Amino acid sequence: MTSPHNVTPDNAAPATDWWRDAVIYQVYPRSFADADGDGMGDLAGVRSRLPYLRDLGVDAVWLSPFYASPQADAGYDVADYRTIDPMFGTLPDAEAVITEAHRLGLRIIVDLVPNHCSDQHEWFRRGLAEGPGSVLRERFHFRKGRGQNGEEPPNDWESLFGGPAWTRVPDGEWYLHLFAPEQPDFNWDHPAVQDEFRSILRFWLDLGVDGFRVDVAHGLVKAPGLPDMGHGEQLKLLGNQVLPFFDQDGVHDIYRSWRTVLDEYPGERIAVAEAWAPTAERTSLYVRPDELHQAFNFHYLNTGWDAAALREAIDSSLDAMRPVAAPTTWVLSNHDVVRHRTRLGGGLDRVRAATLLMLALPGSAYLYQGEELGLPEVTDLPDEVRQDPSFFRDSGQEGLRDGCRVPLPWSGEAPPYGFGDGGSWLPQPGDWAALTVEAQTGDPDSTLELYRTALALRRDHPGLGAGESVEWLDAPDGVLAFRRPGGLICTVNTTGAPARLPAPGRLLLSSRQLEDSDGDFTGDFELPADTAVWWED
Repeated sequence: MTSPHNVTPDNAAPATDWWRDAVIYQVYPRSFADADGDGMGDLAGVRSRLPYLRDLGVDAVWLSPFYASPQADAGYDVADYRTIDPMFGTLPDAEAVITEAHRLGLRIIVDLVPNHCSDQHEWFRRGLAEGPGSVLRERFHFRKGRGQNGEEPPNDWESLFGGPAWTRVPDGEWYLHLFAPEQPDFNWDHPAVQDEFRSILRFWLDLGVDGFRVDVAHGLVKAPGLPDMGHGEQLKLLGNQVLPFFDQDGVHDIYRSWRTVLDEYPGERIAVAEAWAPTAERTSLYVRPDELHQAFNFHYLNTGWDAAALREAIDSSLDAMRPVAAPTTWVLSNHDVVRHRTRLGGGLDRVRAATLLMLALPGSAYLYQGEELGLPEVTDLPDEVRQDPSFFRDSGQEGLRDGCRVPLPWSGEAPPYGFGDGGSWLPQPGDWAALTVEAQTGDPDSTLELYRTALALRRDHPGLGAGESVEWLDAPDGVLAFRRPGGLICTVNTTGAPARLPAPGRLLLSSRQLEDSDGDFTGDFELPADTAVWWED
């Protein structure tokens, strides 16, 4: 089955705005599929499983970083943006993934990490070797320290991974890193940095990628003078306060220049901002018509399983995007957060209901690998196998991101469940046999088949996908009910008890079995707890 959205990069077909209602699937390459048997996922493994993603019904695949990297932060410390890390394969392997995806009607979005690079990047290594006054140091944030002998950091900023955001080098200068010390921040005021990244964009666009997910899109520009915060515990303020190192107005000039590059290429190439901003209105600035195409909706991801809170998040998200004519995005999980089966509580019933709610909303939806299998967070990984860099620091993030990065189970009764012939880089639970792709395929009651059915309906039904609003309907407390254009109605019970309400039409899809299984509902019906239903009026 080929997606109707497919427009290959060398096809000059009329614009389709495919990205406005696209379902985009995030692949974390090291945990998706291992083709060479070394226990680590790779690009050849991704290529081998692309038919699975086509059959799942997604429109595009977003690949987390596979660039050359010392892997101090799972590839988000890039040493060379034009080279593939040997652990993942080669540049021809990347080209083969792009080519095969396009053949199957899928688009490819790659991660771009512009806020920082690896301390093994050529510019940084040469800048260190050349010492104070090096022109290459100007492409980063090198400063003299404070104190009588420069022994104190230049300001009081904290790293998101804990501790000061500054590291001192042997010659006495300090450099800024908002993340790990191995990830020095670029100085985006320097024209060479801006030129380099426009060149990197073109390199990958020339290879045929359909877009970029922009890591830390809000962090590139720092406030002039790098002023002190004046207090500690800065990490607790992320997303809800103005910060001198995030969401500075200067980032928008950068993205306007990027949009010019993207628009030079046929096939509607896009960019997606990972942007933490204090308000939804500030986030909307990243997706004005001459900037990026989408921004991740962290407000929705961080909302609990509560009808009133969900309605507020949905309304505020749609309201913020409407003035800039950008699609709202919806996401429940990614590689940095606890999987929503565990985070939301309630088990598989709640997962399935949350999925149908998300897929019924107007805009673009993001799926994180394995959520279609109903995978829970792995919470009992032993300390000795963990690899999240923030786990090894004294403060900062909780350091438990490995739990959502455990490799996928494809088949079989025991680990590594068809992931590869050489085990898996993080241990898989021994009770995942019933969650494998093989076990769930063809089972009409499985979570995988629910996703396949929901995505097929979403692709074909005129009331699902693109749009900018929902029409809220009267419903009991704890129940959400809304109508979409084209006659689709979604009802969701977020409470712990059944709710009685009028059947609004013909049942299309339910997240769990209802009493009248033939779909012929009249009058009131009972909507079970943690259940979502799609209807056609």
